[in-house]
Amino acid sequence: MTDAEILPAELRRDRIRGRLDSRGYVRVADIARDFAVSSVTARTDLDALVEAGVARRVHGGAVAAGAVPEAPVEQSVQTGMESKRAIGRRAASLVDSGQSVFLDVGSTALAVAEALVERTELHDVVVITNGLSTALALEPGLPRLTVYVTGGALRPLQHSLVNPMGQQLIGSVHADVAILGCNGVDVEAGVTNVNLPEAEIKRAMVAASDRVVITADASKLGRVTLGHVAVLSDVETIVTDAAADVELVAELRQAGARVELAGDL
Repeated sequence: MTDAEILPAELRRDRIRGRLDSRGYVRVADIARDFAVSSVTARTDLDALVEAGVARRVHGGAVAAGAVPEAPVEQSVQTGMESKRAIGRRAASLVDSGQSVFLDVGSTALAVAEALVERTELHDVVVITNGLSTALALEPGLPRLTVYVTGGALRPLQHSLVNPMGQQLIGSVHADVAILGCNGVDVEAGVTNVNLPEAEIKRAMVAASDRVVITADASKLGRVTLGHVAVLSDVETIVTDAAADVELVAELRQAGARVELAGDL
């Protein structure tokens, strides 16, 4: 029996729960398509799983009840600090003078911003960011660095700017490289992010850049979260840390991804 066959509600919900256990999230649209039910039925199934205590609703779908909620950037920056600094330095080393860069939000983006500032030989670099904290971290690099903030609606926790209006500047420029964080990198699912509004901005940055560099500490490899950012073929380089699982790194490389381990500089 395939998912697309009409299943009793109890069996369908068991299979949806299995997806939650393996992936950490499910989308309403995917449930409706894969199980040949309406969106209303898909939402009812998710509501039943929420009542059972195994799921937590998010915009567009649900995540496993045990999934870690989004943390404030001030808290995240204290976790794995040395690994993030190493990743930041490695990612910043991929930027040359005279280039334009998309840089997004999060604790690893802050590490990249700080590393760009530390590279005092860099000049005439334009950085476009949707992160208020990222922009402030870049400020000491002025005027060697020129910093533009995208504008848009302000989100808490990450201090990020998203739609509406978040994509207007991105759509009017083209960058040499996009250096983007994420919550998951997987061979099949590609690059994903837990927050849908931020994933939308990241997708726009991918589309408007020549090269894409993904920064992901070891905990992000093999994970899949709710918002799609990019397929692996869109990504030039994945920068992770030396603690990354050897098998996961090998799988990504076999799939055609260039994976660099921070600390190999």
